[in-house]
Amino acid sequence: MEIKEKINILLELTKIRITSFVTLTTVFGFIVASNSINEKIVLPTLGVLLLACGAAVINHIQERKTDALMDRTKNRPLPSGKVKPITAFYIALVLLILGSILLSLTAGFVALGLGLLNLIWYNVIYTPLKKKTAFAIIPGSLVGAIPPAIGWVAGGGSLSDPSIAFISFFFFIWQIPHFWLLLFIFGKDYEKAGFPTLTKIFNFNQLGRITFIWILTTIIIGLFLPIFGVVKSSYISIGLLLVGFWLALNAFKLLRPNLENKQFKLAFYNINTFVILFIFLISLDNLFILY
Repeated sequence: MEIKEKINILLELTKIRITSFVTLTTVFGFIVASNSINEKIVLPTLGVLLLACGAAVINHIQERKTDALMDRTKNRPLPSGKVKPITAFYIALVLLILGSILLSLTAGFVALGLGLLNLIWYNVIYTPLKKKTAFAIIPGSLVGAIPPAIGWVAGGGSLSDPSIAFISFFFFIWQIPHFWLLLFIFGKDYEKAGFPTLTKIFNFNQLGRITFIWILTTIIIGLFLPIFGVVKSSYISIGLLLVGFWLALNAFKLLRPNLENKQFKLAFYNINTFVILFIFLISLDNLFILY
């Protein structure tokens, strides 16, 4: 096996696109807590990334049998036979040990505790729960709420500060329509693997209305961030309002009759763009005083 192929397999095992976003929200938490971006965030972020990658590899091991049943995932390293489960286990173990050591040494035991809580919640609670209920994503969304708190602690912030509670709540709420839209897009695949899906409970028009409500809730929660002191600039507040208005305007398309997959794909793209713009604008506000 060539080095390039090994690297590609490792990147797929660690779900690098998802775990990279975890590091982005960790950095975001650091910026808001410290009003700066410096070398102190590098090693804690790397620790979070390693922990997230380790959790992703464990998830591959846990779901290798169901992955083999879905067109979207049947060519992943484990179901395709490119990597043996025991090899994946050792990779995960190394990543988790390195990530834990790095996080504890550079951000403290509170940050490590949050990182391990995320690991347990994702692999021990959320992953098995997906096989039992189509609503598993609601408790599972806690996984997206914890990384900003780790960055916050690494930046010198206190977990008793209501600001980080509201930031984490924003990411918690955002995760729900984000993952639901993904499940709608690949609903048939999940049904083939035996997962309970919302497409079995609701029709597309009902799902469109439910998702619309969750998207509006995400926007409203995001627009409350200035009240908690997360945003100080009136210009940035206006920018957040415009981004929220843009997403709401596009979300109205989900209320149209005869919805198809392409509407859900567009909504998925839009809500991801929305959260990235929010992170960028709020980070800009905390790095530069823009009155």
